Amino acid sequence: MKDITTGWLNGFVGMLIFSGSLPATRLAVMDFDPVFLTVCRAAIAGLVAIGVLLLLKVKRPERVDAISLLLVAIGVVVGFPLLTALALQQVSAAHSVVYIALLPLMTALFGVILAGERPSLAFWFFSIAGSALVAGFALYGSSSASMLGDVYMLAAIVVCGLGYAEGAKLSRKLGGWQVICWALAFSLPLMLVSSVVLQPSSFREIGAASWVALAYVSLFSMLIGFVFWYRGLALGGIAAVGQLQLLQPFIGMLLAALVLGETISLAMVGTSALVIFCVVGGRRLG
Repeated sequence: MKDITTGWLNGFVGMLIFSGSLPATRLAVMDFDPVFLTVCRAAIAGLVAIGVLLLLKVKRPERVDAISLLLVAIGVVVGFPLLTALALQQVSAAHSVVYIALLPLMTALFGVILAGERPSLAFWFFSIAGSALVAGFALYGSSSASMLGDVYMLAAIVVCGLGYAEGAKLSRKLGGWQVICWALAFSLPLMLVSSVVLQPSSFREIGAASWVALAYVSLFSMLIGFVFWYRGLALGGIAAVGQLQLLQPFIGMLLAALVLGETISLAMVGTSALVIFCVVGGRRLG
């Protein structure tokens, strides 16, 4: 029981950190190219991860773990950051964050496929209900100016769900923060070279807000958030703790309002209350 509670607490902290990712990415792509932003944030996080691994003399993963680390890297180091950066050139941060509510269902699906988890029917009910609530809010409260942006976001959710589930499974063997550190280290050579090749011809026109956003997505979104998130998924269960992401769109919208000046509607507040109910139901019956 203690491990489950610890898992939920860690998952909650990770979710809070991730809530700022899309608003920060929206700020960053105002000045940075999406592809450069993706490889640069991964390179910065990778250098920090290498330093941590060397400082703490962490044991290297076994060869059999290479495929799992590759899947984690594809999902959360490259795929999700790149696809969301491309999407945020097409749609607003407030619109994009509603798709995050689909992540618990996608993570649970990959948890069933990859980790052999078997959630109850009640869990699936609350998961689908919560996702439907957020989808309904997206249709009612926001309209996308770009179908391409929506496609990018849907693809991002799929690859992120894969990365979350595979990383959570591997964290039971390597440890939560070790998984993301090794995935970043695994990706570092390619990301570092790509950052040099794709860097802008000049950094003079990059605003201060974009630099702060780059720092956030590099250190918090790419590394620190995963330390808490993977530990939470490993201790509390991939499907159950993944339900916390149903809250992430609304925290993300609040941050988008504060940072980007977007408005918060009464419909969002009411939907948030219903989504919290789904999270609680999924936790108790999942």
